[in-house]
Amino acid sequence: MKKLPPAGWILIAMVIGIILGHLVNISFPDPKVAAQIAGYISLFSDVFLRLIKMLIGPLVFSTLVVGIAHMGDAASVGRVFGKALGWFITASLVSLILGMIMANLLQPGHNLGLPLPDIGSSANLATSKFTLKDFVSHLVPRSFAESMANNEILQIVVFSMFFGVALASLGEKARTLISAIDELSHAMLKITGYVMKLAPLAVLAAMAATVAVNGLGILLKFAVFMGDFYLSLFLLWGLLVLAGFAFLGRRVFKLLVLIKEAFLLSFATASSEAAYPKILDALDRFGVKRKISSFVMPMGYSFNLDGSMMYCTFAVLFIAQAYGIELSIGTQITMLLILMLTSKGMAGVPRASLVVIAATLNQFNIPEAGLLLILGVDTFLDMGRSATNAVGNSIATAVVAKWEGELLPESEADANARQLDKEAAATLAQPAHG
Repeated sequence: MKKLPPAGWILIAMVIGIILGHLVNISFPDPKVAAQIAGYISLFSDVFLRLIKMLIGPLVFSTLVVGIAHMGDAASVGRVFGKALGWFITASLVSLILGMIMANLLQPGHNLGLPLPDIGSSANLATSKFTLKDFVSHLVPRSFAESMANNEILQIVVFSMFFGVALASLGEKARTLISAIDELSHAMLKITGYVMKLAPLAVLAAMAATVAVNGLGILLKFAVFMGDFYLSLFLLWGLLVLAGFAFLGRRVFKLLVLIKEAFLLSFATASSEAAYPKILDALDRFGVKRKISSFVMPMGYSFNLDGSMMYCTFAVLFIAQAYGIELSIGTQITMLLILMLTSKGMAGVPRASLVVIAATLNQFNIPEAGLLLILGVDTFLDMGRSATNAVGNSIATAVVAKWEGELLPESEADANARQLDKEAAATLAQPAHG
């Protein structure tokens, strides 16, 4: 019997998780009891996500420093940074505009047939206005240790850029230190391999806990809204693949096959962070040189959240429609530009999209209570957003590598993938000592 690929195990785990969650939901109709049981089930997925978060900081630092040190000079770093940022801003604008167009075309908030939350209700989310000043001051870490402790990816990227450029300029003197950090990155990737073995169990627990609390009935209530949102996501995936095809040609489909496991993982756990190590591995196999992927990917996690971007405009307009508030095209464009700024650098905030939406609702006098409408299904929507973010970042990194001439030809990439498979098999075959 042919060995089942990891993506197959994740799919099976998702199905079992949904069945298990549904059984808990119908066996324990009291929401408090169901939530308590779900809390114990989700322990597995919580531990898995904590393990991933434990790895992200050192992994980003070590791979990025070595990548920049190998780039050679600050000019190369600046060039890659400029190209990546140009792609991210364009992709974000396209995602926001698509969300706005689809919400206006499909009108998901009209004739909801659901009781609207009282206008005075609060969703209890911190909704302080995000200013450019706050963003810029948050960009630079007060302390590297603090940004590592808080998993502030953007701050780790800023420090790593300085560190990598400094090592590159030291030349021969820094060779030992670069070698040591390179070994650290290999050690982190090895630990990642061990953690990823738990992925199917984490996926099963995440799906079971979500369905146990919310039940499958909630999906029927919000079928129109969720259907419209996922239709918009499919269109966004199509645009991203089309953009990838324009630069990478038919190879973009090879990339999609390579990231399927990362896609399913981020979808099932509703966390794009969970997929980060897997995407890095998929990009290695695709032929993207590590000095590009280790630089563009962490940036993407702060600046290139395509799924979350689209959700922001879509959800704000859905809530406005539900309360019968008409927003002119001029107002919608203003809102879109504000979202473009406020949503940057929000990757480290839990349920970042909801916080950004809450702040936007306040600015345009739309009842914040409308958020209570979508809170119940937000996890199901977050799955789609996270998976989209994973696709967007993978394609962006591959395109930047192609622009920079740092993408291996297909034959070399395939040979490299076979070598990685051999190394992985050798690791598994090693006998335990002791």
